[in-house]
Amino acid sequence: MSRKVTVIMRSKDSAWVIGQALSGLCSQARRDFELLVVDSGSRDATLDIVSRFPGRLIRIEAKAYFPGAVLNMAIREATGDLVVFQNSDVVPLTPEALDRLLAPLERGEADATFARQLPRPEAHTWVRRDYEVAFPERGEAPPWMTYSLPFAAMTREAWRKHPFYEDAWGSEDTEWGHWARSHGLRVRYVPDALVMHSHNYTLKQLYGRRFIEGEADAFILGDRASVMGMARKVGASWARDAVVHLQARDAVGLLLSIPRRLVYHGAWWKGHQWGEQRLRSGNTDRSIGQQVVLRRQ
Repeated sequence: MSRKVTVIMRSKDSAWVIGQALSGLCSQARRDFELLVVDSGSRDATLDIVSRFPGRLIRIEAKAYFPGAVLNMAIREATGDLVVFQNSDVVPLTPEALDRLLAPLERGEADATFARQLPRPEAHTWVRRDYEVAFPERGEAPPWMTYSLPFAAMTREAWRKHPFYEDAWGSEDTEWGHWARSHGLRVRYVPDALVMHSHNYTLKQLYGRRFIEGEADAFILGDRASVMGMARKVGASWARDAVVHLQARDAVGLLLSIPRRLVYHGAWWKGHQWGEQRLRSGNTDRSIGQQVVLRRQ
């Protein structure tokens, strides 16, 4: 007998893609699931599109959105004992994606699972390369990819053992996966659960995302970041970028790779420094981190 499933989708101004995401979900071979959409102040046609699909809508104010807290709230509202997370910009690519994601949980072989993400057709060369590394076609995901929420699932029991992180703005999936793996929970990468998801971030967007991740890593790992370490990462990642851009004959991408990687690693370093400072001062009020995020959006 299959266990009850709840799918949680978070949205904000997702009209450009949420119809595809919901159509892909509702076209799955498995149809017996509860759908909860948590919208944080959409001002485009998102809510009109959501209304065309069966599910329950939970509306919150934009200023009330804090990733870990919203996820914990949605899970408490859910009735399923298996919880699936699907971002509003994630499109399942096969009718079996949901079944394959859930299978290890239903067989008792895992406590949490996450899917293989394939980049969108318009993805930049460096994005394609990063996704190939992060989400391999077969085998295991790299050790640093502890968990990835764009399309993932877990048992309610696993969530009860460790609700999502609410101290930093972002990386709530990384923190959960890190905790789960270090406490004996079984987190399974499912490469045959295929979805489409990627972003061609502008430098400003990339800076904001990586700043958030740097701060969260300082909270999660409690380590120290160094300028020399950052410099080594910039050099190594640019060398890899050079190879893939030359192979793809992408001259423009190659020229942009230097400033992109400087932003990518520099923003993470600055975010990590900010997180270290907050930890030293004992001020981990999440509203402060949220204010920094909003200023940088």
